[in-house]
Amino acid sequence: MANLLTKFILFFLRTQLSGWSEGTITEQRARQERSSRFFKLPKQIRTRVIEINGIASEWIDSPDSDSGTILYLHGGAYALGSTNSHRELIARLVISTNCKALAINYRLAPENPFPAALEDALNAYHWLLSEGIDPSRICIAGDSAGGGLAIATLLALREKDMPLLAGVLCFSPWFDLTLSGDSVYKNENLDPILSSSILETYVNYYIGSNKASEPMISPLFGDLRGLPPIHIQSGRNEILLDDSVRFSEKAQQAGVDVTLKIWDDMFHVFQLFDFLPETKESMKEVTAFVSRVIKT
Repeated sequence: MANLLTKFILFFLRTQLSGWSEGTITEQRARQERSSRFFKLPKQIRTRVIEINGIASEWIDSPDSDSGTILYLHGGAYALGSTNSHRELIARLVISTNCKALAINYRLAPENPFPAALEDALNAYHWLLSEGIDPSRICIAGDSAGGGLAIATLLALREKDMPLLAGVLCFSPWFDLTLSGDSVYKNENLDPILSSSILETYVNYYIGSNKASEPMISPLFGDLRGLPPIHIQSGRNEILLDDSVRFSEKAQQAGVDVTLKIWDDMFHVFQLFDFLPETKESMKEVTAFVSRVIKT
């Protein structure tokens, strides 16, 4: 049954979502925002819009959110995405982990190229600390570009000798904007969401006058020593698979507590689809990880 459901979802994605990158950035963003209305929040979820030093943000929690805080950085190739497009996924993380989540609308490229998104992520983390939240009770999480941004945030915090947090969650992370992973081309016909040409366009939007290999842009090329525990989930069929594999190997070599789960037949950020059996299993693993790194 799960196999048939997966095949149906893949067919749906290929036929319905293949044109997500068409049109101008403004048109793409508007299309994504409209699609967010189809994702319904669980009844127990509460949301509260706030502003953090000019960054539009949102608290997402439930009456049971007493286990810690997740700082969530949405995906969207650094040019798309928002708290609206990812609210339902974040809400499920909140319910699964019993944490509250702070989701931020970091500045997007091409209007705001690197390092704008990184500056906003750092700003949000500093704000959490100023609110009296202990770093040992904070996890940072993100999908796709947001996953890469989460690791870049840690590298920047370590560089500034700031306190690091309890752990990191990455769904289908984008760790290498040089696009040097073999899966970028080998999996191109398997991945219904991304293509190498799409990624090349968004790389140019984000990096501006910088080199794609800079560690704060492509954390794969950074010094990973001393980072907190990291949990990564990727789909076997996605073109960014090798980003996760190579990063995990490098993190292990650097002595980092890193776990990588690769889900057969799955595509880029499959966790957005709650009705997939693989998604439900992935949330169980996330919960186990958060329970391990955030001490109650």
